[in-house]
Amino acid sequence: MNLVDQGSGPPVLMVHGNPTWSFYFHSLIARLQTKYRCIAVDHLGCGLSDKPRGVALRLNDHVQHLVQVIEELDLQNATLVAHDWGGAIGLGALLRCRQRLVRIVLLNTAAFPPPFIPWRIRACRAPLVGRLAVQGLNVFARAATRMATARPRGLPPDVCAGLLAPYDSWSHRAAVYNFVADIPTGPHQPTWQTLAAIERELPSLCSLPRMLIWGMRDWCFRPECLDRFLQYWPDAQVVRLPNAGHYVLLDDADAVGRAIDQFLQATP
Repeated sequence: MNLVDQGSGPPVLMVHGNPTWSFYFHSLIARLQTKYRCIAVDHLGCGLSDKPRGVALRLNDHVQHLVQVIEELDLQNATLVAHDWGGAIGLGALLRCRQRLVRIVLLNTAAFPPPFIPWRIRACRAPLVGRLAVQGLNVFARAATRMATARPRGLPPDVCAGLLAPYDSWSHRAAVYNFVADIPTGPHQPTWQTLAAIERELPSLCSLPRMLIWGMRDWCFRPECLDRFLQYWPDAQVVRLPNAGHYVLLDDADAVGRAIDQFLQATP
């Protein structure tokens, strides 16, 4: 697994989702690295990490990989910052390393069985056509540079190039498709059970400082997901960004970075 490790101070562990990689956090790292040790992982199969062939990793695999990173780096007093699939992966790892991670910041994510699956995501899950579109034509990652942002013209070209850079071939896009295929549709699937187990433990995290930052124009992790977290964490700090979409950190980097910086300084 590749990771970015920059700066010094209390560790901030950044966990990306799909179809991004550690590059998603570049502006946040630049902002925080003068005061904090910023660690941003690339999940196995993603970003600059190894991309094993013929291996369809599930949520539980990614959780265990992140646990290994946390333990091998011997992180202490760390803050979790997680987006998209990174929320479930990061919280799953936190629950197995409770003494090491002491603050939570979530950005447009979920940590429970999906209450809905948008039709655009369902289309990408089709066994043959979906794989050809997502893994062959890179439709999922390319479309996200326009559809996961609230910017009318999509993300700037340099940011698009950064997001897409590692996913330049069929074999390098396998994890993008596997993440989509791992979205569970019912309790008979292993990842549904993994998500349900994480959800059951959410109340046990109420003693930790928690911040939820949400792009309110997200059509995938819609505001209903934020409300679901608030059912368990009614006292969490909430930052609603009305003009940001799913790629909330790319749509409003200054507001997100400022909120996280203030949160880190205000919490023990």
